[in-house]
Amino acid sequence: MGYLYDDQNIFAKILRGEIPNTTVLETEHCLAFRDISAQAPEHVLVIPKGPYVCFDHFANTASAEEIVDFTRAIGQVTSALKVDPGTGGDGYRLLANTGKDGVQDVPHLHVHLVAGRPLGRMLRDG
Repeated sequence: MGYLYDDQNIFAKILRGEIPNTTVLETEHCLAFRDISAQAPEHVLVIPKGPYVCFDHFANTASAEEIVDFTRAIGQVTSALKVDPGTGGDGYRLLANTGKDGVQDVPHLHVHLVAGRPLGRMLRDG
């Protein structure tokens, strides 16, 4: 069974300009914007402009140009926020929730980039 993209999801509406956002970066294939329910001082969502439901959908069907643009956009956002350790930042976390068990709320691929404070362990030891 393939993926069915819901073009009425909130990120699709943001991409069409129907819902405003606070843009951090826009490229040919991606949009990065501040999360309205920030979980850290820096909380940015990075989304592809194409109709991809989740990461495996994107990885298996997007063009090479879209994949490269998405990956580089994440790198550009870390630089813009000054959180990348390569230039003296204290680091960040990337999260991509997928499906019911991954607690994906919006059926459009999105990566949460969170930073600006110690984030603790992602999973419990053991």
